[in-house]
Formats: sequence, structure tokens, C-alpha cells
Amino acid sequence: MKINHASSNNFEFHKPVLLQEMLENLSPKANEIYLDCTFGAGGYSAAILKSVDCKLYAIDRDETAKKFAVKLQENYPQNFEFLRGQFSDAKNLLAEKGVSQIDGIVLDIGVSSMQFDDKERGFSFDSDAKLDMRMDQKSDLTAFEVVNNFDEEDLFRIIKEFGEEPKAKLIARKIVQVRRSKTITSCRELADIVRSFYFGYSKTDPATRTFQALRIFVNQELEELKKILQDSTHLLKKGGRLVVVSFHSLEDVIVKNFLKKCAGLDVVSSRYEPLKVKDSDRIFQIVNKSAIQASSEELKDNVRARSAKMRVAIRL
Repeated sequence: MKINHASSNNFEFHKPVLLQEMLENLSPKANEIYLDCTFGAGGYSAAILKSVDCKLYAIDRDETAKKFAVKLQENYPQNFEFLRGQFSDAKNLLAEKGVSQIDGIVLDIGVSSMQFDDKERGFSFDSDAKLDMRMDQKSDLTAFEVVNNFDEEDLFRIIKEFGEEPKAKLIARKIVQVRRSKTITSCRELADIVRSFYFGYSKTDPATRTFQALRIFVNQELEELKKILQDSTHLLKKGGRLVVVSFHSLEDVIVKNFLKKCAGLDVVSSRYEPLKVKDSDRIFQIVNKSAIQASSEELKDNVRARSAKMRVAIRL
């Protein structure tokens, strides 16, 4: 595969968090096959393709990601291929291309910067746009429908479970009270409902947890994550690398516990009768005991990197 350094390389791809750390831990090599499960604005994909002459498939369910994919395809026509869909369907999407096993997988979980920054997408609590939060705009369920049609108990459960919001019950109750007199249409309207329960200075907007909860629920993000993690055990060749970047505790706990289980580190034992796990039962070797986090230099340039955690494992 020959890399084509076209003049269109001047196109500016988004720089995602932990970019250098991703490259170091994925360690891409020539003629190998990699999968970027969360293409977004193409930052990880562009960096991988620039670093080595490999084959890269990228997945995204967001139609707006296609403009970045088209540009990358122009730059690397023999090396890059974009697959529109959900990364939970990675096995099938790759199978359609005749690929059953690959050398590395990278995931940058959660909402992308381009989705959050586009006020019309209904992710941002500072937006007057209609509540939406769909990563795939062809899907049926929106945050607007959840907020205006779900009963109080379901709203409480969603906000509590997926947002870890301590005032979930109060917020759910007020949402129901407000919508009796008027439809809650915009992101700002919902954010103001949540903010009414908080006073004083806060590093993050009080609406963050509620918006996170609705986004995760609407897009079934945690179920998607669990599915691709499980499929990674079949997709990765021996020695293949899995690199996952998460942005909140719900995601990180899922990744951490999955890798511990696959590495045989979730076995409970006592010091008197230590249990030994057979090497044949281990699926992954964990590379770093603790999650990799952004450097102080990166945090100066990108405040969104403060919550990013990277976990890396090697397929045995």
C-alpha cells in the first residue's frame, strides 16, 4: 500500500485527546490492519495513516463524519476505508469487506467535539436549538421525546443511572411539572431547570450530568461499548492491541472491569489460598495498571482532556 501525499493534506483534521499516547500504545506497523471505531472528525485516523503504511478501516454512525472521511480517502486512497454504522456492528461491517481479524482497535468513546460544538445538534446546554442528542440523525428516539414523554420514574432512573446525578429525583419531578404547562423544547430550557437546584460556583455546569444521562440513553452508548469490547476478543489477532479512551466513570468502569476479567485479575482469593489463573484462560494482557491521563501540557491547550482516561491491552 502506497501512501498518497496529495495537496489536500493541507486539510485540517481535528486533534483528539491523548493523540501521542494513542499512537505509542497502538504502535501501528506497516502492512497491518487497524480499526478506528469512533472516526468523528478523523483525528486518530489521520494520525495513524500518517505514521505508517497500513490499512485502516474507520466506523462512525454520524452522517456528518463523512466529509472528513472523504478528505482522508483522497489523501490515502489505498489505505483508508470508511464504514458508516455503529461500532457495535464492527464484526459484520468488516466481514462485508472480507476482514475477520485485525491488528489493532482504537475507541474514543462519547460525544465528539464536532457534535458538541454544532449547536443545532442539540447536545449543548448553552444552545437554544431543539433537544436532540442523536449521534445518528436517522434514529427515532431523541432527547426531546424522552424529556417530554417519559414518566417521572423513568426520567429519574435515566438521570440517576446514566448521569450519576445526586438530585435526579428533584430534577425529574420538576421536568414533569414544567411540561404540564409548556413543552420543554430547547437545550437551554432543560439546562435552566437543572441549574435551578444548584447555587454558587461550580467547575462544571450543573446541567452536565443530566445532559450526559440523556445522551447516553438516547444513543445506547454503554450497550454499544460492551458489545465492541466483547467483539474485540474475536477481532484482534494474537498480539493485537486494544486502546480505549473514555470520558466518565460509567464508561471507564466498564472498560476496566472487562479488561480485568479478560486478564484473569478479577479472581477473588485469599493470601492463605491464592488462586492461580491458567495462562490459557487469559484473553488480554493489561499494559498499564492505572489509566493513562492527559499531560499538564495538553490540559493547558484542551480543557476537555481533563476527564480523559486511556486503557490499553494486548490480545494473548
